[in-house]
Amino acid sequence: MRTEQKSLQSGFRPETTAQEVIQGHDLRGKVAIVTGGHGGIGLETTRALASAGATVIVGARDIKKAQEALASLEQVEIIRLDLADPSSIDEFADVFLQSGRALDLLILNAGVAFPPAIRDERGFDVHFAVNYLGHFQLTARLWNSLKRSGNARVIALSSIGHLSGPLDLDDLHFTKRPYDKGASYGASKTACSLFAAELDQCGQAHGIRAFSLHPGAILSGLARYMSDEELAAAGAKRNEDGTYTSSGGFKTAQQGAATTVWCAVSPLLEGKGGVYCEDCDIAELLSEDSPLQHGVRPWAVDPETARKLWSISEELLQIPHGTFN
Repeated sequence: MRTEQKSLQSGFRPETTAQEVIQGHDLRGKVAIVTGGHGGIGLETTRALASAGATVIVGARDIKKAQEALASLEQVEIIRLDLADPSSIDEFADVFLQSGRALDLLILNAGVAFPPAIRDERGFDVHFAVNYLGHFQLTARLWNSLKRSGNARVIALSSIGHLSGPLDLDDLHFTKRPYDKGASYGASKTACSLFAAELDQCGQAHGIRAFSLHPGAILSGLARYMSDEELAAAGAKRNEDGTYTSSGGFKTAQQGAATTVWCAVSPLLEGKGGVYCEDCDIAELLSEDSPLQHGVRPWAVDPETARKLWSISEELLQIPHGTFN
């Protein structure tokens, strides 16, 4: 059963913060994994979940940096995770699986944005490899732990970048056309939305529901590959200390994490899934030619495209068909 892509009138606003969303929720006894949960909106997500009593496992490439960022938080564990390295993903999963714990929340937050044309050792486009395929592999490895929960949610961070256009299933790694970092980023985020749509279909029988979301425009470390000219066009600038300032239109990290946390805990989403969310609500489904800079376009939630992408992903990652049964 598919959930309608229609607002639930949640009562929250674009300015709502993660701490406002988590207020009143008790997550004691719950276990969450947050990839990249030590910086930007990932850090605010970790803070919110931990403040409600959840045990949060953070996947981080830089353990020292993660330890420094998370030092003040209780019930937070750190395991090394490099989403560009399949062996690192397997090692992360093995460490968690050895604990024998059920997994209640899997938040696929980490990502890369707008680097130059880079390919991993497999020849995969880095956007697609890190933002999407790495999380696909991780979810497959953790599937049994999610099933053990009986009431798990998987949350994939997509982006308004999906507006760049439909996914080209015949050229996912830009081998047949010139590389465009905006199109590459957008494609990877469209893939994340499609992943959540199909994952929700696979997981419903096991009490697993999946959601994708646009956190809003955030000035964070993801902007490090953007030139000063690109930042200026977006209404922002890079300061000498590596921070950013803007003339408006951007959310804070606390506001950016709010929709992730809402997808993780909102009772309004019980029995629902497979939808794209923004501003702490299910986003509006708009026409393909809509000029608006919000909502979700049909190509990012299309069931047929989601199924095709799923099959391609299993083949690329050599994941046996039926793993998600």
